Amino acid sequence: MSRTKMATKNIKFAIGGQIIGIVIGFIARIFFIRILGQEYLGLNGLFTNILSILSLAELGVGPAIVYSMYKPLAEDDRYKVKALMNLYKRSYITIGCAIAFIGMGLTPFLEFFIKELPDIERIRLIYLMFVANSAISYFFSYKRSLIIADQKRYIATFYKYIFYLILNILQILVLIYTKNYILYLVLLILSTIIENICISIKADKMYPFLKDKSKASLSSSEKKLILQNIKAMMYHKFGTTIIMGTDNLLISKFVGLVEVGLYSNYLFIKNALNAMYGLLFQSITASIGNLGATESIKKRLFIFRCINFAGYYIYAFSSICLIVLFNPFIEIWAGSNYLFPIEIVFLIVLNFYITGMRKSILTFRDALGLFWHDRYKPLFESLVNLLVSLLLMRSLGIRGILLGTTISTITVCFWIEPLILYKNGFKSSVSDYFITYFKYLVVLVVVGGITYGISAFVFYTGFVGLLIKSFICLIVPNTLFVLIFRNSLEFKYFYDLVFKKAKLKGV
Repeated sequence: MSRTKMATKNIKFAIGGQIIGIVIGFIARIFFIRILGQEYLGLNGLFTNILSILSLAELGVGPAIVYSMYKPLAEDDRYKVKALMNLYKRSYITIGCAIAFIGMGLTPFLEFFIKELPDIERIRLIYLMFVANSAISYFFSYKRSLIIADQKRYIATFYKYIFYLILNILQILVLIYTKNYILYLVLLILSTIIENICISIKADKMYPFLKDKSKASLSSSEKKLILQNIKAMMYHKFGTTIIMGTDNLLISKFVGLVEVGLYSNYLFIKNALNAMYGLLFQSITASIGNLGATESIKKRLFIFRCINFAGYYIYAFSSICLIVLFNPFIEIWAGSNYLFPIEIVFLIVLNFYITGMRKSILTFRDALGLFWHDRYKPLFESLVNLLVSLLLMRSLGIRGILLGTTISTITVCFWIEPLILYKNGFKSSVSDYFITYFKYLVVLVVVGGITYGISAFVFYTGFVGLLIKSFICLIVPNTLFVLIFRNSLEFKYFYDLVFKKAKLKGV
């Protein structure tokens, strides 16, 4: 199957699965909020963040080894694939055990992460169940990564959302009939175990050579290259975890657990969109890796510009919708007691946009294996984020913590990441990227301002008001974007792809 068909199939499954996941996730969260309340919601968000920080133990092993698989998979070099999988298996079993050990070791110090420990029974047992679920997820996931590296992410996506759907239905029933959070988490752990076993069995059927007991090993030069990439990804993993995982911890420690619950609703919606869009980019990463191994630099650069435009369109449109619809939707979904003021909403959406605009850069960086060149960037990014957040949160509260993320992204990531990609991946000047970025930003501000202004004249509240504003967000930005970009090469490229069934050139 061609790269085009593989990427298209991966994207279709990603979109379909994520839509199902978002719908059932929203429904499940309604029951969670209504039955268990704000403190359990905050606790759920806090422990999830603690475990995301513990995932630092992964140290970037996964992305580095997956990148190493692109070429042997393209060449059907089964011996090397098997050798890589053996290394991957040993690494991930070790990582799972490390997360379990470190996670259990933090149990006596839970009070450090929470301003006021809530009156929730068996809070340490609940935390240990989160640790167990996280550790278990590593024991079979290496086989999932082989399927993904072979441009067949749609298979992993299918398993993921089938189990997610079943899990949420069972969890809703448990909440309704027992109101037991412990049993709710037992279902989560069982789902993780069964899903990983099923995906492992599927991988064995797809790649029967994995069951061959004969040993396969890598040469010293291959191990050296992988180790270099792992070291680079270790820095990236550290920075990303600190940036993405500390907001809830800081809010919990210095503001309060209830505010973590409020923020988690906005984060749930933002993360749902990020997960959907992330799957779109992940769905084409393996195809871009194949492109980088087989095609010219000129073709790489053209495809990047097209994907960068697609990322802008997706995140600009979504940001406009979030600014207009965030609070009206949450008021209907969770209640007026769960709302943030508009300036906090703006900061949440701003971080969503500037982080989203990095997706095309990071996708190409991972696919082309450019981990080493910006390995120190995440350290500076996380340092700026923590310092600014700690300085500003005393006077600005949650606003200061969110501004820490904004400032660290703008001052560090914004210019370093494209510079590295253009210099090492495209051998070209990065000035074209920055000019395009600011053009896109001006268009977003103008289109967003027009859309927000029109929606402000909607005086209906409740579901009717949300429906009218949603219609405005659907029509106004898309109409203006099409009028503005209709003559660009990138727009014509996707127009031909969608409406003329043209073959995707190079992907």
